[in-house]
Order: sequence, then C-alpha cells, then structure tokens
Amino acid sequence: MNLINEKISNDLKSWPFVEAKVLIERLKNNKSYDHINDDNPVLFETGYGPSGLPHIGTFGEVARTAMVQNAFYNLTGKATKLICFSDDMDGFRKVPENVPNQTMLREHLEKPLTDVPDPFKKFDSFGSYNNNKLKEFLDKFCFDYQFISSTECYKTGQFNDALSKILLNYDKIKNVIIPTLGEERKKTYSPFLPICSHTGKVLQANVIDINVVKNSIKYFSPISNQEEEVSILNGNCKLQWKCDWAMRWYALGVDYEMAGKDLSESVILSTKILNILGGFQPAGFSYELFLDGNGQKISKSKGNGLSIEEWLTYGTEESLSLFMFNNPKRAKKLYFDVIPKTIDEYFSFLSKYHSNDEREYDNPVWHIHKSNPPKDIFPVSFNLLLNLSSVCNADNANDLWSYITNYIPELKKGLNKKFDMLVDLSINYYKERVLPFKNFRLPSETETKSIVSLITYLKDLNNEVSSEEIQSIVFKVGKENGYENLREWFSCLYETALGQSSGPRIGGFIKLYGINKTIELLENVINGNLVK
Repeated sequence: MNLINEKISNDLKSWPFVEAKVLIERLKNNKSYDHINDDNPVLFETGYGPSGLPHIGTFGEVARTAMVQNAFYNLTGKATKLICFSDDMDGFRKVPENVPNQTMLREHLEKPLTDVPDPFKKFDSFGSYNNNKLKEFLDKFCFDYQFISSTECYKTGQFNDALSKILLNYDKIKNVIIPTLGEERKKTYSPFLPICSHTGKVLQANVIDINVVKNSIKYFSPISNQEEEVSILNGNCKLQWKCDWAMRWYALGVDYEMAGKDLSESVILSTKILNILGGFQPAGFSYELFLDGNGQKISKSKGNGLSIEEWLTYGTEESLSLFMFNNPKRAKKLYFDVIPKTIDEYFSFLSKYHSNDEREYDNPVWHIHKSNPPKDIFPVSFNLLLNLSSVCNADNANDLWSYITNYIPELKKGLNKKFDMLVDLSINYYKERVLPFKNFRLPSETETKSIVSLITYLKDLNNEVSSEEIQSIVFKVGKENGYENLREWFSCLYETALGQSSGPRIGGFIKLYGINKTIELLENVINGNLVK
C-alpha cells in the first residue's frame, strides 16, 4: 500500500523523491520489484573508509541516503534496509595529521586497518576505533542501519563466492582497468592484493599465475624475493578498490548507493566490472564535495573543515541535517559562519510546514524527520539570540532570559527544552565565534546624525510597539538621511553598535532588547564608549 498516493507523487520535485523514483524504475526494469519483501528488502548502502576519523561528509552521505530510503518507502510501502559498510581491510597508506602516536602508526603502514594498533589505545585496532566513532555518531542521530565490516566479510567467507567469480573473469576485469593506468602500473596490475604472510602488509605484488580450481594466485613476493602461492579466499587477499566496490555490490545485492563527485570514474569502472560478474548497477547519484573555509576539499587525513562535534557545539542536529539536504549536487563551504543561517532556515521551514493545511512532502523538514516533523515553535530566531548575546556580553543563559520573557511573557525557561538548548547554543557561539572577532568602529559625522535621528524616533515609542513598526521607522530614518542604498545604513548600525559586519533584522532586535536599552546602546555609540 502506497503511503503517498500516485497523484501527489507525480508532482513531488525534491531530490530524495526524484532519486526514489529513479530507483523504482531500476527495480522494475530488472524485474525484482514484485519480489521485494521483509526477507528481500531494497538495499541502500553507504561506504566508509576508516583510514582517518569520521568527518562530517561521512555523516552527510548516510543522512542523504536515509532521506532517499524514506522517500522510497513512502512512495511504495516496500521493505528497505540501510547498511553502512566499512572498508576496514584496506591498506593503511597515510598517517592522519589529527591523531596521536604518529611514529608508532608509521611502523604499520600498508597493513589492513584492522591490523593497525589503535593510537588512542581504546580498541583493538585503528580500524575498530574509527568504526566505533562512526557508529557512535550514527546512533546519536538515530539512524536505523546495519554496520558491516569488510574484514569480517572477507575473513568469514561471506565474499568467497564473489571472489571466485572475480578469479574466473580475471583477464576481462584486468582489461577494464589497465587502459586507465600508467605504463609502469600496467605491468604489475592485478585485481587481487595478497596479504603478506611475513609482514601482514597488503601487497601491490606482481601476480604471475592464477589457479581457478584451487582459488589461488601465485605472485612474486618483494619480501621473500621468491614466488609464493596464496588462496584468494577467507581474507588471504584483498581486492583493489574499484574491483572491491563492484564485488561488494554483487555479493551484497546493493540497490542504491550515492558517491562523491571525486569517485565518478570509479563508479563507471566498477559498474563495468559488475556487468562482467552478471550484476545489475545500483541506482545513485554523484554529489558534490564539501569544502573548508578556504575552498579546499575536506580530508580525513588533514582534519580540515568542521567536525560533527564542532557543529553540535554551536548548532542543532536538525540544522546539520538541513545543511546536508540542501543542494547536494552543489559544492558548499562548510565552516562556522553557515551554522546560524542554517539554524534559522530550519525553523523557517518547520514553521511553514505546520502553517500549511496540506502536508508539504517537498519541505526539507519532512525529509529530515522521516516524514514526521515535530511541532516545535521558536518565536525568536537564532540570529536574534546571537546579537542579544553580543550586546549583553552574555556569559550564561540567565543573562538572556530577562529579555526573552519581557519580549514573550508566556515563554519561560524550562517550558521548551528545544528553545532552552537554542539559547545555550547561542551563548556558545557568541563566546567562541563572535566575541574574539568583535570590532567596533566610530560612526562618521553623517552616520552620527542618522543615529541621533533614530534615537529621537525611539524616544517617542512605547513598549507596545511591534517589531514591524520599529523596522519601518529604521527604514524611514535611513531614507530621511539620504541613504540611497539602505544596506549602508544597516551596515552602519551593525558595525558601530554590534561590532560586526552583518546582523539581525533591526526591528526584531530592538523589540527583543528593549527600546530604552537600545537608546542607551546608541548613545554609547555616539559617545565612542564601545570602541576600545
């Protein structure tokens, strides 16, 4: 039974629904659609390489995939399953810059990640430590997923049948990859990477012969300087990346997996290998990568960009999910300044969702909350709280609550835990991301005249005036004082009264801060009391 009727579904345009519709067509084309049930669910996969600490891009891939999964279920009512696959048998190629015990880690380069000691000394390997960090934050966001370890799949024999089929098609698969390699690499390429029995390292070895009957390969060992034979089964060999990806799709029966734009070529080559194995290409799309504040790609080894922990120090879980929802095919900078804007965007979408009599399936909050958005109402924006914190030099939440309850008498501390959290987050953001960078300037002669005019108007107002009426007065003062571009007038107020280049909607801020307190603030601006 469809949870969204067909008439409505045809008009849905948000990208998770678009992706879900593509997946439906894929399943119908390979004739597996009618056989979907609890024992044979549609399989959504996300991949993680635990060569470094999980970063926010990893979360983004899981969050986005879960949104497509939810959209698919609501269109079809059919069983689904999300797996998070860790490529933890991959060779450890580079020591991350953001972990301890660097010297020790260098001694274990090229070993499978689950054989590299944990530099934090908490788990039995570096791979296990990173896997647990991954599960930790996925659980925090209440994802419904199954974690799968590459090491476990290889060593328990779960991949054995697929590995045998790779060996049977050895030359065909080599012919897919070799044209993409440099001349030197072409001479030694093999889909199979033996695990060295002497060092435990994943070897880029020259394979001399294969034996499909014994399921083994013979290679020249750079360690022993002689030929050695090894089984390809039960974790004695690891597949090269592109072949490994195709094998995983085939062995697990993956129906949907998205990937970063940097893996576009890998998707093409892995699909060709999957076709050789007789599998059917998963649906999925290529998403753009996140960039740090300098426009550089976020890297696990560098640890640049925001971490999940940093976002949640200053922002809500829902705002992080919204950031992942917005424009996945566009490269976006991921740095601190996007947090306040995204928080307020989330509350705007939430308010819009509940103000509409009909369900807005394309509204981001529908996807973020798995089709059941909460009814939380937030009458004060995060940006307003930030600027109130700034003007009050707030040290803790109590410094703000007298203003908040004066602005909205029925809103008391402790009645709305979500809003209480927002107040606390605004204090965190102000103290660590605003206060160190505040830079007040003196107003010019023309600006001083405009500020004096604004003070005169404010003195004629009572406390019952609305924020919209105050906003109109601020506009009026700007026009009366010759500002052709009113942005210059608002910039003047932000830079002289708040010590920052941008700020809140002025009418709402004055209403929240209070007319008399605003007059006092503006008088301090004129007298130069805010400039150090």
